[in-house]
Amino acid sequence: MSRFLEEFAAQAQALGAPVFRVAEILGENEPEFREILPANPCQDSYSMAKAFVVTGIGMLCDRGLLSVDERVTEILQEHVPQGMDGRWNKMTVEHALLHRCALPKNYLDIDLQNIYEYGTDDFLQYLLSTPLTGTPGEEECYTDAAFYLLSRVFTQKCGEKLDDFLWRELFYPLGVREAGWSRCPHGYPMGATGLFMRAEDVARLGAVYMNGGSYRHRRYLSEDWVRQTLARGYELRALCGGAAYGKGGMRGQQLMVIPAQRRVVAWHAFGAYDKQALIAWAAQWRE
Repeated sequence: MSRFLEEFAAQAQALGAPVFRVAEILGENEPEFREILPANPCQDSYSMAKAFVVTGIGMLCDRGLLSVDERVTEILQEHVPQGMDGRWNKMTVEHALLHRCALPKNYLDIDLQNIYEYGTDDFLQYLLSTPLTGTPGEEECYTDAAFYLLSRVFTQKCGEKLDDFLWRELFYPLGVREAGWSRCPHGYPMGATGLFMRAEDVARLGAVYMNGGSYRHRRYLSEDWVRQTLARGYELRALCGGAAYGKGGMRGQQLMVIPAQRRVVAWHAFGAYDKQALIAWAAQWRE
């Protein structure tokens, strides 16, 4: 057991942080983990799932199957309903990646809403029939709906559901042991949330980005996509003044890459605590 994990566990307990499990990866080593509170190994990663969607989109872009400048309605043209708000035609894939699609805040959020209140089992038609709140690209408004759209864009472009593709091209090659993703009634991954996974397997994704798109002698993403993701802020965003970057979840989950330490840290938690204090502690940790 690494000293970092032992001290992380002590720090989490001192902060009263309800962390179940924490994992770390150094360089291109295999992950280590520490259980802090008894729980099932696989936990809902909530919005950390979005970083996996970004990765899937990047894999299609690397293969020349997709561009972030393509318009969502052109990709999904066979699904466009009559009478759709014309502003939808200005929305690009990148607008969705950046939460700049002018959809209402927290829209299509299965963690906060009862899906049976939508009045339909066709979530894509539900979204495309929604009037936008402004012009895509102008303002950021965080919404899970953007990443359900990306899930559907993914399938439209490659003919395969996002999670099926990622199992073959990412999860299995990375060594992920277990994973399950919540799907809509028509069988498409929700994208934004509902990804159940072990903390050590979430950390593997961070290692791919830390190592410029590869991990343990296998390339998953181009260096160009990794640079673009970090420069544009496709979910993986700066932490601690740029000392780290990562993605969190609504119940205290966190994926964190600390380049100066060559360390990736991921943890699952459930509840309110001072997460920023724990992030800062990890970013400043020294041997």
